Amino acid sequence: MRSKIVVVDDEPDLRDAVAEYLTASGYDVTAVGDAAAMREIAREQTFHLAILDISMPGEDGLSLGRWLRSKMPVGIIFATASGTSIDRIVGLELGADDYIVKPYELRELLARVRSVLRRVPAPTGTVSDDDGPLRPARRVVTFGGFSADLDGRMVTGPSGGMVEMAKSEFDVLEVFLTRANRLLSRSAIAEAIGLVEETDDSRALDIRIMRLRKKIEADPSNPRFLRTVRGEGYIFSLSDAGKTA
Repeated sequence: MRSKIVVVDDEPDLRDAVAEYLTASGYDVTAVGDAAAMREIAREQTFHLAILDISMPGEDGLSLGRWLRSKMPVGIIFATASGTSIDRIVGLELGADDYIVKPYELRELLARVRSVLRRVPAPTGTVSDDDGPLRPARRVVTFGGFSADLDGRMVTGPSGGMVEMAKSEFDVLEVFLTRANRLLSRSAIAEAIGLVEETDDSRALDIRIMRLRKKIEADPSNPRFLRTVRGEGYIFSLSDAGKTA
């Protein structure tokens, strides 16, 4: 099945160029000019990936991205003209998968699209209540014999039993599962979970990761999933574990 991408940008020339380029690259692309149009088509369709301009008249891309994530397990690339750290930080908190700064090369965008699509859960479809409003499609990611329901905040182990996790542990797991196969720095992880480490040698994040490994790794000292990249951060590998939604 061709991956479905939606492009939301108020610049018609750029929007059309992106849609044409990605369509020629083998994707099923829908392009709209604002958040209102995106909300309307989301009642009829689900998407694998959304490319959202942050600065748009009316509802901005950050708000739209938050709404989309509540409705479907969609990958998100934010396009920003400023490239400021505040855009990156806020987007990270919303679960952004990547960023691209305008003006950008279409080849660079295609590379980022391919990278995100390799690691995001596939959409299961939106569901309507009897009176019409959408209900969120559940986001479920599997790794090894584990199954994590990101919306229900539950993890099922290989034996079928529930894996007991503290809120702080699940918060860390969710950051990794929504950004799987991607190197994350300590500061990026801390920002995403709202953790303020008071000193450079604070071990608050390390302790959470250690506890999480004990619950999901057969051998925490030689982890299969949650790996340390010395001097760089951490990466949660799904390459040999499988994923779905």
